[in-house]
Amino acid sequence: MALVLSSDALMVRDTAMDFFPSKSPVTEFRKLRDSNDPDGFSRKLWQEMADLGWTGFLVSEDYGGTGFGLTGLAQVLEASGRTLAATPLIATALIGASALELAGSAGQKADLLPGLVAGETLLALALEEGPHHAPTRIATTATGARTGYVINGQKVFVLDGHVADVLIVAARTAGSRNDRAGITLFLVPSDTPGISKIRNLMVDSRNAASIRFENVAVGADAVLGPVDGGADVLEAVLDRARAGLAAEMLGSASEAFDRTLQYLKDRRQFGVAIGSFQALKHRAAQMFCEIETTRSTVLATTAAIDDRANDAAALASLAKTKASETLRLCGDEGVQMHGGIGMTDEHEIGFFLKRARVAEATFGNAAFHRDRYASLMGY
Repeated sequence: MALVLSSDALMVRDTAMDFFPSKSPVTEFRKLRDSNDPDGFSRKLWQEMADLGWTGFLVSEDYGGTGFGLTGLAQVLEASGRTLAATPLIATALIGASALELAGSAGQKADLLPGLVAGETLLALALEEGPHHAPTRIATTATGARTGYVINGQKVFVLDGHVADVLIVAARTAGSRNDRAGITLFLVPSDTPGISKIRNLMVDSRNAASIRFENVAVGADAVLGPVDGGADVLEAVLDRARAGLAAEMLGSASEAFDRTLQYLKDRRQFGVAIGSFQALKHRAAQMFCEIETTRSTVLATTAAIDDRANDAAALASLAKTKASETLRLCGDEGVQMHGGIGMTDEHEIGFFLKRARVAEATFGNAAFHRDRYASLMGY
């Protein structure tokens, strides 16, 4: 596998690297946070991203997309990670599009994908039910009714859940709480009677929501993929999400490193730049090496997913583990090397440390994925 980008992917990368610093710098993220914006993201910016075609990278041409692939979308996600841009890219353009493309019926795709590509329809995955990532630990039930199903339960940490137009809900139609079999996915409009949403602001000020389902009635046509076989769909969708999030984390780690490196050049002590101190040189060199290793891992993972390679699942866990460790390192070191000013809210370097904590926990932390990787490799 050649760890290089195609000319088209490089063009996307260049466009995205110009777009986010000019359209959505970290100062814009601060404004969203401080103004307590009800959406938590800029709908104008989202429309501009849709106009550039980024929302349709994982959608086939039959439904208005380009089918460009995850490697291309990863370039956009990496660029967005550099400015901590709060967007529905992961929830909608990555997870929502993947779920529909992998498991949606022709009718479901025709109903939702054109609006998704146009930037008009937002989706969110309602999966987690506890404090730790456990994709098959589902207690939410979907009981068969005469005309469909009735859903009852509660979901937490639903990314962009409070603004989503349609929820992808993982519910149990058979088996017990910890069984892999018996999980079914449903497409549920967020304004369906019986759904209540509470917006939760994470420590990094990004969007999430707690959602309760009380006797939510849906038709049989709401089922996404096979009845009782949703775990297989979930696994494929989550691997795409993990790879995409790893790309975003790579961007955040790279930006934190670049800012820290510039500070080491500018800050002077004892008449010299502190970057000349050997101990700080070693720490900066370690960050650089970890970032480059992460970059190779992310590219290998997205290429494997696009190629439907047999090792794509293992690589997704490898990428998420490596990105989690690298962003944590760069966030921590960035704050420490900036000294006292790095601890203040006025300085932006602390935003990267906070993002590291939330992103690591999303879709499984490093410990979860080390264990999963070992299992997939037969250990």
